[in-house]
Amino acid sequence: MSSFSNFIESANRTIKNEVEAVNALRSRIDGRFVNACELMLASKGRVIVLGMGKSGHIGNKIAATLASTGTPAFFVHPAEASHGDMGMITRDDIVLALSNSGSTPEIITLLPLIKRMGLTLISMTGNPSSPLAQAATVNLDTSVAQEACPLNLAPTSSTTVTLVLGDAIAIALLEARGFTAEDFAFSHPGGALGRRLLLKVENVMHVGDRLPCVMTGTSLSQALLEMSRKGLGMTVVQKADGTLAGIFTDGDLRRSLDRGIDIRSTLIDDVMTIHGQTAKPHMLAAEALKIMEDHKINALVVVDETDRPVGALNMHDLLRAGVM
Repeated sequence: MSSFSNFIESANRTIKNEVEAVNALRSRIDGRFVNACELMLASKGRVIVLGMGKSGHIGNKIAATLASTGTPAFFVHPAEASHGDMGMITRDDIVLALSNSGSTPEIITLLPLIKRMGLTLISMTGNPSSPLAQAATVNLDTSVAQEACPLNLAPTSSTTVTLVLGDAIAIALLEARGFTAEDFAFSHPGGALGRRLLLKVENVMHVGDRLPCVMTGTSLSQALLEMSRKGLGMTVVQKADGTLAGIFTDGDLRRSLDRGIDIRSTLIDDVMTIHGQTAKPHMLAAEALKIMEDHKINALVVVDETDRPVGALNMHDLLRAGVM
């Protein structure tokens, strides 16, 4: 039992320490932060992130976050840079170097090369008097009063602060660029995220001969035959001028049968849902899903700008497309 309580106490102490370290960072979001963001925003090249050890792991994540939010970036291992990977860096790039001590030998070795190429250098260090901080155009202070590690040795609070500062830069640049959800989708085309952000209604809707459609004045029995042939569980009802009159679904059929209507003598006009909810072809499929969920329906008619039916889709189409 004492072991259990020790684990809880240790975890809470670690979290408290790291929260306090991140809160202390807020007072350092000042003109230097603005300057760093402006330099990255003005760069015609990529942000080259450097870091060794734990700072390298954090740097990898920062580079990935920047790249996925509109700021071209990639991580270069400082030791590999000294053995050929400097060739990956161009004169249009800007360097973001991470080192808690500010004295990491593998990074310090690169400083003359960075200066010779005329690259702008931004550093994140825990020591503003360090060689790296002094060499940088802008140094961002990531110092912490105490690591969460009780020995004050393992990088814990310091790496958390650096990661948070990297996220702050990425989001500040995202907002400055006017980066949109569609822009984000182009960086994430795979998986469910890409499908939700890129797929449009026109990509999944039934069109042409696959679209169940009857005219007003059609008997319910004929409408049911059309629904059966197209297998969508609904039919569009169209006016003589080609605009949307309504929609008739399996749910409407069940409600009609409960009322005891005669399938052969009843007209579709008497049992359809008048007009109903609609979608537009260029609407995101995820938006169409929200309409269905909000109105507790399973099908939508897709109309053009003149309210003429051009397609239809149901919940199964969105499920198959991986939108839900």
